[in-house]
Amino acid sequence: MLLENVNTLEQLSQYFDSIVELENDDLLFASSYLRGFIEVAAVDFGDDEQPLTECLAQKVSEQLQIARSELNPNDQQIVSNFWQTLQPAFA
Repeated sequence: MLLENVNTLEQLSQYFDSIVELENDDLLFASSYLRGFIEVAAVDFGDDEQPLTECLAQKVSEQLQIARSELNPNDQQIVSNFWQTLQPAFA
């Protein structure tokens, strides 16, 4: 699944599921880590059919900033880079 086709939370979950097929440990780690933050933040915005919005992205970014100390510097960079690639999907 291409990220350009991702517009809803459900589609984003499908995108995360498709990453498993790439057999890339860093992407799998980052997608799993971010998925948790996104799903928790999304509870305030609607159901799985909700569109990916800037407000949702902002809430996720804030929560990631708070949780920075959970990760070592290398893992922080992996997650940060992956989050930057996802943010354009949040219109």
